Amino acid sequence: MNKLLLSLSAVLVASVTAFSAHAQEVKGDAKAGEKKVAMCIGCHGIVGYQASFPEIHKVPKISGQGAGYITAALNAYKKGERKHPSMRGIADSLSDQDIADLSAFYAASGSVEGAAPLGAALAATGKAAELIAKGNCASCHGDSFSKPIDPSYPKIAGQHSDYLFVALKAYKTEGNAQIGRSNGVMGGVAKQFSNAELKEMANYLGRLPTELKTVPESRFR
Repeated sequence: MNKLLLSLSAVLVASVTAFSAHAQEVKGDAKAGEKKVAMCIGCHGIVGYQASFPEIHKVPKISGQGAGYITAALNAYKKGERKHPSMRGIADSLSDQDIADLSAFYAASGSVEGAAPLGAALAATGKAAELIAKGNCASCHGDSFSKPIDPSYPKIAGQHSDYLFVALKAYKTEGNAQIGRSNGVMGGVAKQFSNAELKEMANYLGRLPTELKTVPESRFR
């Protein structure tokens, strides 16, 4: 296990360095991003909206998510490191500036000025506690699971449990042209667990207090 963690750490450092260098090149503008969300709001701007691929699950809450993570995720779809036909098609249509602007917009969307930051997450109990400790999830996502140690990592507290479950399984999927996520760190973590265990972890994380929201576009309210 220690050798695995050291190997994953090396991959982590390399990926963080590459992302940080790129992020410094393009600055996002939330106001500009507000004018570019037309292709996003049809799924991410409807409360409770469910996708049907690769299985039925709620689309992730992205308002309040870190800009660095949204940028990293969109670039991963664009490069094919995340295999999802719809998201790949959308990401392919975006320039680096578009991605930066959309990321800035969603990071600011739904934020409440002066809101108290989330404290430590409620401790997991039973089987979930054992699994979260084994995955060492807080070491990357923070003690509230909303304070990632690097901007390219997501806030996961309070994210839809069914989406988290599908996402975690995707890191285990290999050799599928339409499903899967290529990430050395998350792949190493997810492959330690059965799907039933991943679901247990996702259910715990989904119940936590969150900074994530679905903010409807005005015509959907």
